[in-house]
Amino acid sequence: MTDAPAPTRAVAADLAPTGTLRASINLGNPVLAQGTPAAPAGITVDLACEIGARLGVPVELLCFDAARKSYEAMATGRADLCFLAVDPAREAEVAFTEPYVVIEGVYAVPRDSALRSPQDVDAPGVRIGVKAGSAYDLFLTRTLHHATVVRGEEGVDTFAAQGLEAGAGIRQPMTAYAAAHPEVRLLPERFMQIRQAVGTPVTRSAQTAAFLRATVEDLKANGFVTAALRRAGQDEALLAPPMG
Repeated sequence: MTDAPAPTRAVAADLAPTGTLRASINLGNPVLAQGTPAAPAGITVDLACEIGARLGVPVELLCFDAARKSYEAMATGRADLCFLAVDPAREAEVAFTEPYVVIEGVYAVPRDSALRSPQDVDAPGVRIGVKAGSAYDLFLTRTLHHATVVRGEEGVDTFAAQGLEAGAGIRQPMTAYAAAHPEVRLLPERFMQIRQAVGTPVTRSAQTAAFLRATVEDLKANGFVTAALRRAGQDEALLAPPMG
């Protein structure tokens, strides 16, 4: 089991300069957070509260409905901590820990579609609905060679409303969507792994970044993350492996 060091006063002052740890929570990802802005719950809420407890400071939860808004809050100085997928487009501003959970991006297609695999989707004339600013938007924008990304508030809603050839999203809510819409099916193979990590501005000290990395590894090793997933009704197998 990882033995995370206790934070120094300097780390607490660096990570929570206002005296309160301001954590941005993305309610738009139901694997990570559930509930309402007035009463959020889920693994990211549990992680924020535990990090605040270890720092010895109160926690303020700033709730958003999209990852891009959660990122913007931290990038503009409104938040001290974020819970986002690791992506090169974000690493210029965010110092990430190793992931605490790993989730998957999958495609939905019309039931009668000829598309059978993620490789089939990256073809000329294929339009993919995505949630603007999401991890899979960033990934697909960077990696697709032929298909076109169509951005909206929700990927599957954009897919359905515009009659697109595919919609992208996170496996768990996409599975629920397909179950409720028999005209749609999921491609079983993932198109990406989404590595969800804790982040803080890159302007924080090396000691602060090291504290966050060690804390996340400790919470993975001591069962905290697994218990938080269980409480939220999420699959415990989402737990990320220990840092190599």
